Amino acid sequence: MQRIRLSENRRFLVREDGTPFFYLADTAWELFHRCTRGEAEWYLRDRAAKRFTAIQAVVLAESDGLNEPNSNGDVPLIDQDPTRPNEAYFRHVDAIVEIANRLGLVLAMLPTWGDKWNKQWGKGPEVFTPDNARIYGEFLGKRYRDADLIWVLGGDRPVKDDQHRAIVTAMAEGVSAGDGGTHLRTFHPVGGSGSANLFHDADWLDFNMWQSGHGRNSANYGQIAEDYARTPVKPVLDGEPGYEDHPAGFDLNNGYLEEYDNRKAIYWATFAGACGHTYGCHPIWQMWTRDREPYSFCRRPWFEAVALPGSGQMRHARALLESRPYLSRIPDQKLIVSDPGAGTHHVRATRDIDGRYALVYFPSAREAEIDLTPLHGSRINVFWYDPRTGGAEFRGQIDRAGTGKFTPPSTGPDWVLVLDDASQNFVAPGAR
Repeated sequence: MQRIRLSENRRFLVREDGTPFFYLADTAWELFHRCTRGEAEWYLRDRAAKRFTAIQAVVLAESDGLNEPNSNGDVPLIDQDPTRPNEAYFRHVDAIVEIANRLGLVLAMLPTWGDKWNKQWGKGPEVFTPDNARIYGEFLGKRYRDADLIWVLGGDRPVKDDQHRAIVTAMAEGVSAGDGGTHLRTFHPVGGSGSANLFHDADWLDFNMWQSGHGRNSANYGQIAEDYARTPVKPVLDGEPGYEDHPAGFDLNNGYLEEYDNRKAIYWATFAGACGHTYGCHPIWQMWTRDREPYSFCRRPWFEAVALPGSGQMRHARALLESRPYLSRIPDQKLIVSDPGAGTHHVRATRDIDGRYALVYFPSAREAEIDLTPLHGSRINVFWYDPRTGGAEFRGQIDRAGTGKFTPPSTGPDWVLVLDDASQNFVAPGAR
């Protein structure tokens, strides 16, 4: 198995042979806790077919994960002791990890939700100390040493004091002591913050993660750009933007987030420099069924929400980025000469460092003026790429001179402008 590591320029994730790994995750926090093996496989097959590459799931789950048994009737810890894992529970986790890996999916595994070390809210209880966190981490590291996974520390709780920091650090060191350092590690922060604010200089933090949160038009591009500019250089991604079918800002008066909101989040983030992205769906993270208490106005069962359109549209962003030279991509807002706008109308640009192509995301039908001079070649191929379908419309060639004004098709709302150096003879945007 080719392990995941950082690219040479430390901006992206790659396999050991240098092949780019686009982190396209779904948020399935309760996967191990609430799903049967058959349900998990059905869900994972759907996500693999939609070209997701990773699944974010929690071992000690948020929804009373220490006391409420899994689908087999097992709790994860004996007497809530992190040094006494329940073998029956972990055999169930093993099976789901094996299924996911067999389908080509990487597990982005959270050892625990954050209420088990900081019960600022949630059911907890707090069971971790620095000593038992390291023991538990080492247990997980040894058990999943040969699995295809990434460790995600944290779990949506703030690090408020030295004890919290020591617990997180000990668990991070424990998983790597157990697996011999074969897997990357990151940190899932509380909403509206990023891992770099807490651990950027920590040796154990391999790449950064933001939680931009569940409001509409959260400006994750600014958050990604902030971490992209940090030193030492580390990859960064938005690990929890607004979930599809989630009340915007947790307020029903704002309506529910839809696939358009998911599309804006992925293009804004990746064009700002993110090494990947996480999609989420409100019923799916909690694996909600009608016999359970819903979180935050959940309105449909998870097995129906699997078919919501946002999850199927994420693949088109991945396909577009992988259809052009991948490891040389940089963010470049200087391409946009006109006002890039804000909120729903914010335009975002990225390009190849050598000018072989540029991509500009238009979330609405407003015109934008683009600087063509950073591109290479005398002639530029112009395409409009549809983020709903993955289709590309060729609009001819133009001279690479000065600036150009571009207005997306009226059948939006959103489109991606693709500008290619014609001499490169690239495949159509999104083609494999």
